[in-house]
Amino acid sequence: MTKIDIEQSKNEDSMKLMIAKMNHRLEKIYQGGGEKKIAKQHKIGKMTARERINYLIDDDSTFLEVGAFAAYDMYKEYGGCPAAGVVTGIGYVSGRQCMIIANDATVKAGAWFPMTGKKNLRAQEIAMENRLPLIYLVDSAGVFLPMQDEIFPDKEHFGRIFRNNAQLSSMGIPQIAAIMGSCVAGGAYLPIMSDEALIVEGTGSIFLAGPYLVKAAIGEDVDKETLGGATTQSEISGVTDYKMPDDATCLDTIKDLVDKFGTFENAGFDRVDPKPPAKDEKEIYGLMPELRTKPYHTKELLERLVDDSKLTYYKEGYGKTITCAYARIDGWSVGIVVNNREVVKSKKGEMQFGGVIYSDSADKAARFIMNCNQKKIPLVFLHDVTGFMVGKRSEHGGIIKDGAKMVSAVSNSTVPKFSIVMGNSYGAGNYAMCGKAYDPRLIVAWPTAKIAVMGGAQAAKVLMQINVSSMKAKGQEINQEEEQKMFEQIKGRYDEQTTPYYAASRLWVDAIIDPLQTRKWISEGIKAANNAPVEKFNPGIIQT
Repeated sequence: MTKIDIEQSKNEDSMKLMIAKMNHRLEKIYQGGGEKKIAKQHKIGKMTARERINYLIDDDSTFLEVGAFAAYDMYKEYGGCPAAGVVTGIGYVSGRQCMIIANDATVKAGAWFPMTGKKNLRAQEIAMENRLPLIYLVDSAGVFLPMQDEIFPDKEHFGRIFRNNAQLSSMGIPQIAAIMGSCVAGGAYLPIMSDEALIVEGTGSIFLAGPYLVKAAIGEDVDKETLGGATTQSEISGVTDYKMPDDATCLDTIKDLVDKFGTFENAGFDRVDPKPPAKDEKEIYGLMPELRTKPYHTKELLERLVDDSKLTYYKEGYGKTITCAYARIDGWSVGIVVNNREVVKSKKGEMQFGGVIYSDSADKAARFIMNCNQKKIPLVFLHDVTGFMVGKRSEHGGIIKDGAKMVSAVSNSTVPKFSIVMGNSYGAGNYAMCGKAYDPRLIVAWPTAKIAVMGGAQAAKVLMQINVSSMKAKGQEINQEEEQKMFEQIKGRYDEQTTPYYAASRLWVDAIIDPLQTRKWISEGIKAANNAPVEKFNPGIIQT
């Protein structure tokens, strides 16, 4: 084996190990509250959230789960909250892409934690942007009371969901809600603010206040079924539209309702017959370096992601630390913006570091983004960036202004944007490459991703210098050994916060994926985005 072969073999082993670790964690998350809680659901005739989704979606169809790692490693004091107690994603129902939101009653009876609310809002946001019909499978005990102050009153908290219900309906986006378990207090507004509501006999119930609260508030004795069961809400109050005998019939009825939907005007994104990459996709594993500071050939990676491995490069010889190219992914026309990780020579013959955005790169990327908006071509950003170039030469050259042009172009872009965090995504580089704050339709990370203000080592050095200076100002002395110990502690803490799992648990990314799933996520994302016409592009300050 050559040295290159050995290096690629090491890279491949490292990537496969990361993917295995990711899949192992996902398997545990998919168990929700565990086998006992699942058995309890089955005993009373209920499917679990994931079983309901599997039954609802079309056979052999794609389901893009959004937020599987939400709340990962969080809420430990309450025993954790796998997937934030709710399963969300884009699935096909009667041949139609829909956003599905299903409460997981095996996790704290489906109670709403702060991340549950954030995850629901993200799912609604995706539905709004892409005009996707929404299906809610409701089975929740309501707000998790010990944390009510972090979920109840603020703009991005629980109440925003009902505001979104109203907005979605006003946009003409269909919403169907199935009450398949508890639906209580403020949570009762969600299904009834949807366009149609179903309720399952015996297990479904909906009321503003349960029997215990009614007794405490007004002294009335009433059982749950009489207060807000399926017969009461379907035949007496008229709150729900369909009374269903069991979960399966309820889900079959939803399929039947979706089957009758009309279609929206589409955006008109260009698609031809898909072709697989001419180069082996699996070789991506060997191309991503095990050591994240090592350079690699970005173009080689792109050729394993795009149809027929064919790319048309824009300004190929200029601004080389960012590569811009037109290509197709699963038949869809796309504009790709990716950080080039090779060390290159600038137009003036100066060496430029790979993964760093220089003035010429920022200028090129901004112009390319404008071109894609003019041609109605969706944008794909592939992150492996350490930030913008710093130092006297860059500041004198106007790096701030050129960086602002790129950030402005990303901000004002109206064609759908999709972000794949392959490696580093640091500082303002994250912003320029369409991080979460810049409204990508979907943003996913590979297991190799790192998202932070800067790398762990750099951040630790800065923080350590501040700490040491503060100690010295107080007359305290610190020796080299103590200094090194302090550095390692800070670095360890910071490195933990840069992992893709830390990002995914807080929904900075929608999912962590196997790199071989990248084409599928982009293709399904563009298909969803094609439901919503594109607004006119406004370049803002870019041309100044």
